[in-house]
Amino acid sequence: MHDTAARAADTRDDRPSPAARRRRTLRMAVAGVGVLGLVAIVLGRIILNPEGPTTEPAMTATQIVPLVILVAMFVVATKWPLNIGVMGLVASFGVGYFLLGMDDKEILAEFPAHIVLTIIGVTYFFSMAQHNGTIDIVVQTCVRLVRGRTMLLPWVFFLIAAVLTSLGTFSPAAVALLAPAAIGFAYESRIHPVLMGAFIINGAHAGGFSPLSVAGVLVHDIAAENGFPISQGALFAASFALNLILSVLTIVLFAALRRLRDGQSGQHADVDTARSTRPHGQQILTLLLIAVMLVCTLGFHMPIGFVALSAGLLLALVNIKEHQRFIGGISWSTVLLVAGMITYVSLLQHVGVIDTLAHLALALGAPLLIALILCFVIGIGSAFASSTALLTAFIPLAGPLLATSSLSASGTVAALAIAATVVDVSPFSTDGALVVANARESDRQRVYRQLMIYAGAVVLVAPALAWALLVPTGIM
Repeated sequence: MHDTAARAADTRDDRPSPAARRRRTLRMAVAGVGVLGLVAIVLGRIILNPEGPTTEPAMTATQIVPLVILVAMFVVATKWPLNIGVMGLVASFGVGYFLLGMDDKEILAEFPAHIVLTIIGVTYFFSMAQHNGTIDIVVQTCVRLVRGRTMLLPWVFFLIAAVLTSLGTFSPAAVALLAPAAIGFAYESRIHPVLMGAFIINGAHAGGFSPLSVAGVLVHDIAAENGFPISQGALFAASFALNLILSVLTIVLFAALRRLRDGQSGQHADVDTARSTRPHGQQILTLLLIAVMLVCTLGFHMPIGFVALSAGLLLALVNIKEHQRFIGGISWSTVLLVAGMITYVSLLQHVGVIDTLAHLALALGAPLLIALILCFVIGIGSAFASSTALLTAFIPLAGPLLATSSLSASGTVAALAIAATVVDVSPFSTDGALVVANARESDRQRVYRQLMIYAGAVVLVAPALAWALLVPTGIM
């Protein structure tokens, strides 16, 4: 009987859970959308313009093979927790060396050293700011200002997250720092945890494209390298405004569903607001260095990577014993992701894949419609894959579209960037998963289910909203 029960338990354990089945179904749906998108691009010219052959370039085998490898990389990275940047570097070597006959210097000609240095410097400095308690002091001070007005808490954490990311913190890092306290305060104040989680993530993305942030530098540099420089200030303002609008719509939605208040109050907060929030020692130095970084980068246009490394080195000299811990706080996975993807996409541009796909898409006509399709494809894909990886792949596609139409470069790129990031509220993304992980254990399954429903609504609404406000209007 014991063996029979054990075998039955093993059989039950082998069955996929409902969450796993939902993930598999959603991944299949995303793959289907991607395939249909490629089919629409390739066959659109024939369907919409049946007059006969045109002068539009056809894809060669040298272009098709790297493109198929890129699609395979996204599929693998979606199904398994592998870093797509590592796959990108390996694929760059395989395609460049064996298919194109390039040497290592030619393969790495477009290696994004400037962006890599920015990521290393910013994450190095802010890992210290996290460990020495400076971030906790900022959170405690802001929460104290609410003075019992609990419905202001979501907006407080929205603004804190926006400030953190606008100063250079990665959005997942900002969410990881704030989610324990924010979700705790949500339970304590009977605010719906999904509402609070959505506000943290929206706030992180609101500041995520500032001139100091890694994402802002990344998008600006990719756009400039592809011949359509954009305004960093306009990108930041658009991201902040769209995420602010999305947060207001979230409040309206939860109010209409009568879900603003949730459950019973109870002690769950992880941040002690009763203790002193007065900074001292290293925390004062950290705050002063943040101010110096702002002056150097915004006032004197100095490179944020070198400035952040210099500020981090000063903090390390003050606390030598913790230096190795600070080095470990550098987001090496993001360094690999960005370096690998940009290097591989540069090879695609070298063999003409990006230009050919863009011209095939332009053959469909209606640049506004093409921009809308790109916003939805990048939004749906980002709900399951890396937003950064998709941005490095999709922004170059906008180059020929912008060159042959009257669309605003800043508006189109901003719409793509916002569509790629606002959907990170999905529980399949790092930000959404952090919200679920910080929910009460007894409530985690409900939060997961409701966050997935909310993310589905965001995927349907946010890319269209970003497109409608930024592309046809020409406001940027």
